[in-house]
Amino acid sequence: MPRQVAVVIETSGSTDAPKRVMLSTDALLSSAAASSVRLGGTGQWLLALPVHYIAGVQVLVRSIAADTVPVVLPPGHFDPGVFAASAELLTEPLRFTALVPVQLARLVAAAADDRHLLAVLRRFDGILVGGQALPPQLAERAFDLGLHVFATYGSSETSGGCVYNGTPIGSTAVRVVDGQLELRGSLLAEGYLDDPGRTSDRFIEVHGQRWYRTGDLGEVDAATGIVRVLGRVDNVIISGGEKVSLDAVERVVRSLPGLGEAVAVGRPDATWGQVPVLVVPDGAGKAPGEAVLPEDSLERIGEAVASVLGKAARPARLVRVASIPQLPTGKPDRRQLSRMLADL
Repeated sequence: MPRQVAVVIETSGSTDAPKRVMLSTDALLSSAAASSVRLGGTGQWLLALPVHYIAGVQVLVRSIAADTVPVVLPPGHFDPGVFAASAELLTEPLRFTALVPVQLARLVAAAADDRHLLAVLRRFDGILVGGQALPPQLAERAFDLGLHVFATYGSSETSGGCVYNGTPIGSTAVRVVDGQLELRGSLLAEGYLDDPGRTSDRFIEVHGQRWYRTGDLGEVDAATGIVRVLGRVDNVIISGGEKVSLDAVERVVRSLPGLGEAVAVGRPDATWGQVPVLVVPDGAGKAPGEAVLPEDSLERIGEAVASVLGKAARPARLVRVASIPQLPTGKPDRRQLSRMLADL
């Protein structure tokens, strides 16, 4: 391990095998400094995420850099009432926290009927939300409540979030190569522990500059520089000879009523090679595998998807499960879902 490495973070492995990311002190502090500039200053943090993930580590790093003591949310099931009580222990003028979307969703839902919780949430100068894409409907609800939410994009390989609300922070630069987002800046990781092959594949040097190949599809607006993430490179299937982004299918489906938690998974098909299959939670009393929605729902969903993404993206099946398996970060566990579907 290089001497400059301060922390090793194991990635979640939502779509591939976990990796152990080596981060230097300089990279971590560079990220913390860029974050404080974007947020308008240093302050006190409420730690609501595990410290074995980069978002939790960064709360500690930012606290050290700010010379403030973070308030730590008690372990256990995430409860809005406990969150509010913990937030009231913050004493510094500037107050921040970092969450995953499922935590924000619970807070927003509870705040709709709890004026005290709403006041506590509005007191935060910044609520960072990352780990996965922030659903547009949730972002809109949080905005309507007057919450200072920052949708962040980044990974362990970038010392955490390095793009806030679509804008790169600090020294972060973003470019698109063959449809894939690449990042560079002082907050990049050293590489992967004991994995030089993967390190050389993901961290490349071009004209003396070191870039990280994210594995995410995306685009950068030429006029504004706003970064838009479109999905994972490895979450694309070939159906009838056409590329279909399962992330894009999910975005369309989740915009439909009652399907905000749907997950699209690719499955083998004798005719098309691969097809998108939708997995939806809930439906007490129904047998596993039975669609929870009316019989014509799949046809209507298919029409909505095809109108945006083309016929090849139409979901072939609608499968109900008791719940969507999740990683600790709140991301759907796609590998576990694929194993579940194989048994149906």
